[in-house]
Amino acid sequence: MLIRIVRMTFRPEGIEDFLQNFHAHKQSIRNFPGCSHLELWQDENDPSIFLTHSHWESEAHLNQYRDSELFKKVWLFTKTLFSDKPIAFSSKKIEEVEK
Repeated sequence: MLIRIVRMTFRPEGIEDFLQNFHAHKQSIRNFPGCSHLELWQDENDPSIFLTHSHWESEAHLNQYRDSELFKKVWLFTKTLFSDKPIAFSSKKIEEVEK
C-alpha cells in the first residue's frame, strides 16, 4: 500500500472554491481503481492549508490516477487557487503502534 499526502496552501479567497471542487469530485477520486482511502485535512492553526491523505494499492495505481482525465480536471482547477507551491510525498507504513 502507498500512502500519499499532498499539502496545499490556498489564497484565502480560493478556499471556498477549492472545497466546492473537492466535494464535487471526492467520490470519483475515492472510487478510482486502486484508491482505498481518502481524507481531507485542514491545518489547525492556518485555515488556508489543506492536506489530502489517500491510500493506493500501488504506485502504478496512483500514476494511473495522475494520468487520468479526472485528475487533470481537478488539478488544473485546484492549482489556480494556490498561494504557495504544493508539497506531495508518498510513503509506506512501517509500523502501527497499538495501545
